[in-house]
Amino acid sequence: MRRTALAALCLTAATTLALTGCQSDQSGRSGKDKADGKARSSSPSSSPSKAKEPFAGLTGGEIADRAVEATTGASSLRMKGNISDDGSGGTIEIDMALNKQGECAGTMSVGGQGKADLIKVGDTVYMKYDEAFLRAQSKGEKKSDVDAAVALLAGKWTKMSAKGEDAKEITGFCDLDTVLGDADDVDSDASRSKTTTVDGTPAIVLHEREGKERYTLYVATEGKPYLLRVDSASASDPGTLTFGEYDEPVPAQKPGGEILDLDALGA
Repeated sequence: MRRTALAALCLTAATTLALTGCQSDQSGRSGKDKADGKARSSSPSSSPSKAKEPFAGLTGGEIADRAVEATTGASSLRMKGNISDDGSGGTIEIDMALNKQGECAGTMSVGGQGKADLIKVGDTVYMKYDEAFLRAQSKGEKKSDVDAAVALLAGKWTKMSAKGEDAKEITGFCDLDTVLGDADDVDSDASRSKTTTVDGTPAIVLHEREGKERYTLYVATEGKPYLLRVDSASASDPGTLTFGEYDEPVPAQKPGGEILDLDALGA
């Protein structure tokens, strides 16, 4: 079955994020914001010269395919937004920086209930959960077990081997090639729309569909045609993801202070 460029990026990211995700205080940016006053216009009609039209002569599908190529070719990026969680029926909010070396750093929140921080450096995964997150993810468990887990883990950094069975889902998400692995080699039928900005970066809006699903794609019109944002109007997987900080270093460093070794505890 043919998968369009936008659907591939959106669905691949959403499928992986459903396993785990991250969020931080930094907003997603393309890292290529070199716009001058003329290029910042949100309407293509504001410039009388057709030569200044972004991606002149290209169809929406060709622009979308270029966005996929540029995005999957980046060495690192940051993803921020929300996606539906099939397991809980709620929403996962994430903001994660990750690269093709398998490093990542950020946090996540499921249904707005608490927060978990995640860092992967080398072969080690570090995580820290607050009490609200632990209790929300332990619904249905015995109260005494949940209380014990909260007393042991809440607010403390933990670590485990990235090669362990419990870390497989996390390590897969931290690798950029894995997250965007199904997004290349696509044939898009996206249609062109207006120009706008995403976090100050000039962009063109594309609309794409796959069956009953509807997606809106925002592609940078300056520098490389990176994907800046995806809006999904899908009934099954609604949500928005923004992409930015392309090819920038991922702030993944071992946390300071005491770290609880889950592997040593047999957790």
